[in-house]
Amino acid sequence: MNGNYFDKKKPNKKTDDNLNKQSSDTQKKDTIRLNKFVANTGVCSRREADKLIAEGLVSVNGEVVTAMGSMVKKTDKVVYEGKELIIEKMVYILLNKPKDYVTTLKDPHAKRTVIDLVKNACDERIYPVGRLDKMTTGVLLLTNDGDLTKQLTHPSHEHRKIYHAFLDKPITQEHLDAIDKGFELEDGFIKSDKISLVQDNKLEVGIEIHSGKNRIVRRIFAHLGYEVVKLDRVYFSGLTKKDVPRGKYRYLSAKEVTFLKAGIMK
Repeated sequence: MNGNYFDKKKPNKKTDDNLNKQSSDTQKKDTIRLNKFVANTGVCSRREADKLIAEGLVSVNGEVVTAMGSMVKKTDKVVYEGKELIIEKMVYILLNKPKDYVTTLKDPHAKRTVIDLVKNACDERIYPVGRLDKMTTGVLLLTNDGDLTKQLTHPSHEHRKIYHAFLDKPITQEHLDAIDKGFELEDGFIKSDKISLVQDNKLEVGIEIHSGKNRIVRRIFAHLGYEVVKLDRVYFSGLTKKDVPRGKYRYLSAKEVTFLKAGIMK
């Protein structure tokens, strides 16, 4: 019998490196910033969590932690005000927003907020991704996923938004071209990504834009002397209001969530 059969295998450096990398990746997945942990339990926002941590109101495994950027394991015992915090499951809801509802959650003058429409959808603390003004209708995403919210609202990602605008008077081709080319508003330069009439009706315009500036579509048309009498968002980052009646909502599918996070849906 060949004696080499029983020889020990030589260490495989490439295999060892891969195992070390996998172990490192696993450790990263199992750890999380403390402020994010607190925010993901629904207690408050991440910024507010920083304040709670700095004030010494949060403990980890019995020890008060005040250092910013502290990392914890998802299995650690995190306590605030004597109560152990448990990370919430992530919730993703698409609402077909009706008019007369505000998307700001801390408006003391608001009679109705979009949260009123989804209050029975889940136990988790969810909030709107971006905003639609009180009279604007259409696609609105609500979630408790702070990372996805940041991704979808950051200008650098250029997520598409398409609006159907109804005007108070027919729009001229000159003004359509002006919006397409762009112009200066009081808060900077703005232009549409695409703009066209809806079925050749000069009172109805489809406009695609990725800017998140407040009331931007209404302000674009107002700059040229038009009033938007009705505004409907029909598309947001790959999501539409298809099969969702006004004032109703649906949960996103796992596939939609995956695509949104991967940046496939824009």
